[in-house]
Amino acid sequence: MEKTVAVIGGGIGGLSACYHLTKSSQVFKVMLLESSSRLGGWLHSTRREDGAVFEHGPRGIRPAGDVGKSTLKMVSELGLENEVLPVTSDNIASKNRFLYVGGKLHKMPSGAVGALRKVPPFSRALISSVARELLVKRGTQEDESVHRFVERRLGKELADVVIDSLCRGVYAGDCRKLSMRSCFPPLFRAERDYGSIVLGMVFGKTEKVAGLDSRLAQKSREEGWAQWSLRQGMQALPEALEDWLRRTGRVEILQETEVQRLERTAGGSAWEIKLQDGSIKADHIISAVPAKALSSVLPPGAGPLSEQLRRITSVTVAVVNLEYEGLILPVEGFGHLVPSSESRGMLGIVYDSVAFPQHDRKDGQSTRLTVMMGGAWFSEVFGDPEEVKEEQLLQTAAQAVRTHLGVDAEPIWSNVSLQKDCIPQYTVGHWECIEKIRQYLRQHSLPLSLVGSSYQGVSVNDVIFSSKRTVERLLGKEHPHLDTLGWGRGLFTPSK
Repeated sequence: MEKTVAVIGGGIGGLSACYHLTKSSQVFKVMLLESSSRLGGWLHSTRREDGAVFEHGPRGIRPAGDVGKSTLKMVSELGLENEVLPVTSDNIASKNRFLYVGGKLHKMPSGAVGALRKVPPFSRALISSVARELLVKRGTQEDESVHRFVERRLGKELADVVIDSLCRGVYAGDCRKLSMRSCFPPLFRAERDYGSIVLGMVFGKTEKVAGLDSRLAQKSREEGWAQWSLRQGMQALPEALEDWLRRTGRVEILQETEVQRLERTAGGSAWEIKLQDGSIKADHIISAVPAKALSSVLPPGAGPLSEQLRRITSVTVAVVNLEYEGLILPVEGFGHLVPSSESRGMLGIVYDSVAFPQHDRKDGQSTRLTVMMGGAWFSEVFGDPEEVKEEQLLQTAAQAVRTHLGVDAEPIWSNVSLQKDCIPQYTVGHWECIEKIRQYLRQHSLPLSLVGSSYQGVSVNDVIFSSKRTVERLLGKEHPHLDTLGWGRGLFTPSK
């Protein structure tokens, strides 16, 4: 019997799930439901006629680890190998990263030599914190905040400045609320298994997933890539996925189709998906929308599941792209982050032209920057996201460039993107919430799988990899590494 899978959400998670479903030789009817008029979610690029490219979401992807290899393999299979723009580890954008502390830019120490020297804004060499870490007792709590973990093991200064800034750069979040166990699981496990982050990083072994290597992944290792993008911007990745899905003819893509409600069919083994102008039936649903959005359409009987999903909140980030005439940067590097003690609303500035000069305009020199603002502090600093004016955000961003980088010139081009609820916050206890969701799905044998950034990783790599794992589980490909949020048996596994 033909099985129908409905994928709700046309961001990178939903597109990746459809991609892996259609690669299967098992017979599927796949439907992709997206509420907006475009696919790709937060991967969104502006391409100007003069060749300039500006990112309004993620701007680079790391090739490291299984998740990195998985994405590169998909990029190869989509025929995008020649479109990849690599940034190697010896590139100045990889080596130079800055913090804005005390009204000044400070280059972060890098390499062994950097760790041995005392450099501002730190009161001691980083090696002293590393040596101290080896002597700290193992933690006993099931979870704790990122700030508390780092303060306990590496000292208050690193927690207040470096980790605070890092969490703002990655999660746009408050390290005093974010979960160490969920946000940085390798470091959390290193302490649990070896009693030390340092020892865990040196002696710990990561189980490798087979079948993820590709020619592109091998090239990234040989050339020492630190990150990569695409010639036409990151939006080119979901566009290639959409093109691939349409060419297969195996996926029905429904855009501007908002799910109103999910209902179980008689017997509870399938779903009826209520839409504004009708309904469709599916044997299984893969939800690739934010947890909060899914909670609002689940049937009343799934109250405990909806409750856990609503616990997973997200923050809003203002992304302001600016272009300046000529070369205006006083330093070269990837960009700089700003700790919350320096400015609560200003997260950091990315020097886009340094990492990806290929995205600069073709007719003369200019400098592209991206200013990130808000996050966990958005409402406190800017007010209600529904009411904030773009002009206010633009002025705040341009002033930050003047103050932080000493740039007197006015931007010659700008774009303000207000990304509402774009980054989930894995607060302390997030792991427990995930476990309760997993238990509910298993105990009720719900034909439902959850993918996306709300659950187990916010990066593009994490989302793509979770979609791949979920589809493998759905197809009955049981592997030890699979750790998904989904039905307890595969779609083609007979009910017991």
